[in-house]
Amino acid sequence: MATKTFSRTTSRAVTTTLVTALAALGVAVPAASATERVTEAPRQEASQRESFQRQVDAVQRTGTVGVLARSTGPRGVRYATAGVADAETNRKARPGDKFRIASATKTYVSTVVLQLVGEGRLSLDDTVEDWLPGVVSGNGNDGGEITVRQLLNHTSGLFNYTGDFPALTGIAAYQAGRYTTWTDEQLVAIATRHEPSFEPGANWSYSNTNYTLAGMIIKKVTGHTWQQEVTKRVVRPLGLRNTLTPTTSSRIPGSHLKGYSAFGEAAPAIDVTAINPSAAGAAGAMISTTGDMTTFYQALMRGKLLKPAQLKEMKKTVRSEELDEAWPGARYGLGLMEIPLTCGGSYYGHAGDLPGYATRTGATPDGRRVVVLEATGDGSMPGTIHAASDLVDKQLCADGAK
Repeated sequence: MATKTFSRTTSRAVTTTLVTALAALGVAVPAASATERVTEAPRQEASQRESFQRQVDAVQRTGTVGVLARSTGPRGVRYATAGVADAETNRKARPGDKFRIASATKTYVSTVVLQLVGEGRLSLDDTVEDWLPGVVSGNGNDGGEITVRQLLNHTSGLFNYTGDFPALTGIAAYQAGRYTTWTDEQLVAIATRHEPSFEPGANWSYSNTNYTLAGMIIKKVTGHTWQQEVTKRVVRPLGLRNTLTPTTSSRIPGSHLKGYSAFGEAAPAIDVTAINPSAAGAAGAMISTTGDMTTFYQALMRGKLLKPAQLKEMKKTVRSEELDEAWPGARYGLGLMEIPLTCGGSYYGHAGDLPGYATRTGATPDGRRVVVLEATGDGSMPGTIHAASDLVDKQLCADGAK
């Protein structure tokens, strides 16, 4: 994106006008001080944009195909891109490109669940069995012991179904199963073939099964799918025109980033853009853009989507050593991560990783600063994870976030 600059002549003219105006008001301002104030801000902004681009370039050098990022704060919006959106055509990544947000979907789904709680239609203390009788049972799994809160904060102990999911085991398996339609019941059945990792509430372990069940509960409470409720309650009210909640369509419509992955094999990465999103469902099926995700996080943090009591519940976090490798000191709330900032304080967001796509987000508690980054390729590699997290931290700290 081109950076707007001022010529020296323009700068002198602006300075002269400012000094004249101040003098007319009877304000004594040394000419040197006025010049510094007029010229320093553009210089600082140019420096920060250059720094932002260097940070995005650093993410791209970790082995990604394309990277795009948006940083929004009191001083406006900054965009930066690197690499390509399409490795075949070499089309450059564009700020408005769509992408699969993967597990960042969970924050949207949790928002809907908490809206239902605020409406008195559901309680965080309700059990899975209360709403989905018999769905979670066998092999030591007991839906009567697992609460809605434990689903949302990953303390249920349920096995993560993607840990035993055929289409994620390699290139050949992915190609064979990428267009398969999965029901929520089938995904939960994969999980309940396994014993739970621990007693409900006794520990923390990330499990996509939790949000599959949360999506099923939304449907039981409202009579509508999680996709319909997220669209009605979040997407449309916020005007998120480039945010989609697909059911079984494998395409990403419009201008988008293509995803590439080798699934850890010693082979060239393949195009993994097309996949039946029912494989992820409420745990990670959504599509969006950096701009739309920024709008969502701003609205969420500013209390425009949840009542104060429910936003407070969302921000109640539990410690997770499992997250420490990528985010030292991170804690997990109800579909929302809280991560310490190097400049003091913390930020909220949610990561999303799917073969070919890696999403990183961060928002200050007041919603004034938001950073969204997307990297394509095998973006879940440690180098990419750390570079992307470092970028979010630096951008949120750039304007002195606390």
